[in-house]
Amino acid sequence: LKMHGGGPKVTAGVPIPREYQEENLDLVRAGCANLTKQISNAGKFGVSVVVAVNKFSSDTDAELAAVCEEAKKAGAFDAVICNHWATGGLGAVDLAQAVDRACQQPSNFKFLYELELGIVEKIRIIAKEIYGADDVELSEEANKKVETYTKQGFSALPICMAKTHLSLSHEPDRKGAPTGFVLPIRDVRASVGAGFLFPLVGTMSTMPGLPTRPCFYDIDLDVESGEVLGLF
Repeated sequence: LKMHGGGPKVTAGVPIPREYQEENLDLVRAGCANLTKQISNAGKFGVSVVVAVNKFSSDTDAELAAVCEEAKKAGAFDAVICNHWATGGLGAVDLAQAVDRACQQPSNFKFLYELELGIVEKIRIIAKEIYGADDVELSEEANKKVETYTKQGFSALPICMAKTHLSLSHEPDRKGAPTGFVLPIRDVRASVGAGFLFPLVGTMSTMPGLPTRPCFYDIDLDVESGEVLGLF
């Protein structure tokens, strides 16, 4: 949240900036713009929202209270401080109880879009409603893929966006709750067996399915005992 509020960049292998180790309520509250958007996004599905506030050793009571206050102000059913990362299940009891209470509230669950809509229209709804974009822009390759998948009968599949998790936009360094941007769709790919289409947003790449030397090289079968070797 502090980073979304304008705090310095965190780089692997470099000491954490002091802004993240000392109390800074201004950064916390400014960064809650991102939290507010996330709460709003979850609320679009017609269910109560519970915010889990992870309590780390560098967080002060005032900072934690500020996050809970901003979350509730943004419409969360509850915001609960928890430290299950340190104490296991006991650290999440209050959170579990809050989720239980939220589940007992009236709800009107709904999906963000109808599956029958066109591929581009579904992508545009996600971009505008969830990310805050003004519109989407598809590359020539992406448009060709959309046309192909539509002809093949896959246009009714749901959409799973492949996008950076570091920002609501396609630019990792664009923090907070940005608006006024156009979301670039570089490509659209299909995982037909899994049952979804996944657009590639901006420069986002996908992970390879196998390492350089796949583990199956070390797996074998003992034909006499029927035991599979090399799994563990």
